Amino acid sequence: MFFFEIKEMTGDKAYSSRKNLALIDGLGGTAFIPFTSQATGKSKATPIWKKMYHYFCLNQEEFMQHYHARSNIESSFMALKTKFGDCLKSKEFTSQTNELLCKVIAYNIVVLIHEIHELGISTDFKEFSPKN
Repeated sequence: MFFFEIKEMTGDKAYSSRKNLALIDGLGGTAFIPFTSQATGKSKATPIWKKMYHYFCLNQEEFMQHYHARSNIESSFMALKTKFGDCLKSKEFTSQTNELLCKVIAYNIVVLIHEIHELGISTDFKEFSPKN
């Protein structure tokens, strides 16, 4: 069961395999996983491998722009874990999902408040209140 549509997937070279590229392609996404120095363009019955290998070789700068978006994700995960811990207390999957989403919302609120004070932004939440 998937909760979202996969558009792009990034990973380091350890995840560079025909099986992983085929899986991500089968889910409708594009894998931006750099190829190892030993990799070749031979598809071995996996056409997406050949396609992405040539894209990687011929458009390396564009490929790496997609790949380096991973740094932002890794930084966000690290900041979230540092602020709220890396463990979930809930035992059931649905409860764990809700707990994690609450941590993400709380983290976003913390960042928003920090930026409001850091940048000296004036806030007036009264104008956004629902009308009676």
